[in-house]
Amino acid sequence: MLAVKRCAMLGLSVVLALALGVLPASAADWKTSECLECHQDTGGDPPEVTPETLKGSIHASFACSDCHADIEELPHDTVAKVNCGLCHEQEATDYTRHGLGKVGVNPDIPTCVSCHGTHNILGVAEKESPVNPLNLPTTCGRCHEDENFAEKEGIRFKHPVKVYTNSVHGRAALGGIYSAATCNDCHSTDGSAHKILPPGDVNSAINHFNIAHTCGKCHKYIEQDYREGIHGQLTERGQVESPICTTCHGEHNILPTDDPRSPVSPSRLAEATCSPCHESANLNEKYELPTGRLHSFQDSYHGLKSKAGDVTVANCASCHGAHRILPADDPTSTINPANLQHTCGGCHPSITAEIAATPIHQDTTGLHTGVAGLVRKIYVILIVVVIGSMALHWLIDLLHQIRIVMRKKQVRRMEGDEVVQHFVLALAFTVLVLSGFSLRFYEAWWSQWLFGWQGGYTFRGELHRVAGVVLLLASVWHFFFLFSRRGRTFLKDMLPGMHDFTQFGEMMGFNLGLRKEHPHFGRFSYVEKAEYWALVWGTAVMGITGLMLWFDNFFVNWLPKGFLDVMLVIHYYEAWLAFLAIVIWHMYSTVFSPKMYPMNPSWLTGFMPEEQFKAEHPAALAASNVEKADLKNGKGGGGGAAPEPTKKH
Repeated sequence: MLAVKRCAMLGLSVVLALALGVLPASAADWKTSECLECHQDTGGDPPEVTPETLKGSIHASFACSDCHADIEELPHDTVAKVNCGLCHEQEATDYTRHGLGKVGVNPDIPTCVSCHGTHNILGVAEKESPVNPLNLPTTCGRCHEDENFAEKEGIRFKHPVKVYTNSVHGRAALGGIYSAATCNDCHSTDGSAHKILPPGDVNSAINHFNIAHTCGKCHKYIEQDYREGIHGQLTERGQVESPICTTCHGEHNILPTDDPRSPVSPSRLAEATCSPCHESANLNEKYELPTGRLHSFQDSYHGLKSKAGDVTVANCASCHGAHRILPADDPTSTINPANLQHTCGGCHPSITAEIAATPIHQDTTGLHTGVAGLVRKIYVILIVVVIGSMALHWLIDLLHQIRIVMRKKQVRRMEGDEVVQHFVLALAFTVLVLSGFSLRFYEAWWSQWLFGWQGGYTFRGELHRVAGVVLLLASVWHFFFLFSRRGRTFLKDMLPGMHDFTQFGEMMGFNLGLRKEHPHFGRFSYVEKAEYWALVWGTAVMGITGLMLWFDNFFVNWLPKGFLDVMLVIHYYEAWLAFLAIVIWHMYSTVFSPKMYPMNPSWLTGFMPEEQFKAEHPAALAASNVEKADLKNGKGGGGGAAPEPTKKH
């Protein structure tokens, strides 16, 4: 019986040996050299693998079959994706999602190969490794700087790496500082680069309530100060409105505090960082905080100096602290009454406790309260009385000078209807300038004074359009006037000619002392012709663009939006051109020129002093005298419009 069993066992062993002899060798028995017979010098098909590719790789000692364990025979078909989790179990367990993308669901999230490479995988500490901290911005940027990828995944922040490289962290990393914060330092959760969670996940390192801890990995003592401060306390209680590190410093674009572009730079801190919360009506109401803090600071000596660019003057953080900010009733607060002398003494060593206790933030500034407020009121009254008296004195003198001018012998320059035309034009133009620029400069004191009342800005728009219609109607009136006998003569005399350019040169020479003789202007000088034709051009441009902007809902059906944007730009800058031309060119020639001061009264009466007319328009006077002589001798007059008979007032 025993012999039979031995024979049976021997036979089974022989059968097994024969069976194993005809089976192919297992993948583990293949050598790398056998794989290289096909995968070397291939030109890319099949994938090329060379000893140089594997040289330096952290897996250089591995056989191909250690990773490609699914291969059963050589040559082989397309291999399955390598399962790195067979060795890297913890990493595979951690890597269930990347941001909002889930493994096995979103095909666009990175795989092991995307970040680490394939056959040439290097250790993290190697400078050439794509996952070396200093190389992470480039590695992550392959996806996160791809606009098409960002668009597809709904990522609104399209250039985080570009922004990061200009930050204080990015510059340090580019400078080779290994400890500088890079992508994984902030985005990895529980220290695992394979556990990058979206900010909405409560476990995410960049979740609102975890940011302080994340930044605290490098900035330990600052995190401690923040958590002790009121902002950190609110964050600990789950208040989503509480400011965190990124609220003040930014996220990828964190800049040094001495960079003038930084929101926490001394000159920008109050307006760019603190005021968005402390000037928020909703937050102030919810937390029962006082309002007007920014205004009261900006109106103070410190605020004025800060706005002027002084980075050494006190700002919000100088008094309240930067991270350990506490309310005034906390005994350890820098603004607690007992600590104010020490706080203010940082800049003012000799300050007394009484001065340090002076209220800083009020509904109005300290200059408007107490004795200072009383003195302010006295000075306001004094300014109104003194300057008002000066203005009244000047006005009385001005009226006296105007009366002297109007008593002189006069020459008619405009008929009554022309005077009315000019008045309507001037009134419409003035209203258009004030109502138009009030829209652009609505925060200016004069704009607030004119239209700052409730409903004022609705009225402003209606007033602007009414004034525009009046200007166009005045233009139509003037157009028909040009067909009258006097209008035709006016147009003929107003047409520019080469002699105007000659007279311009002569006038420049006279004013510069190069000529002794004043140019002999006709009825209209080049100054008057220039402003008249500028008025014609400006009225046409402002009228056309104004109507297109008024009825934009109609024109947008026929014209591209970009065309209307161009019309808006033209309307705005043509308004500036017209306004400045009137202030500089017209007002000087009719009011402020010493020859005309206090004014040329023809815009009110239609007449101007004869002596002014003779001095400014001698050629017109000579032509009128020739015409009168021709008429007396029975000849037809062919000159320009003669001045009307003179009169005295």
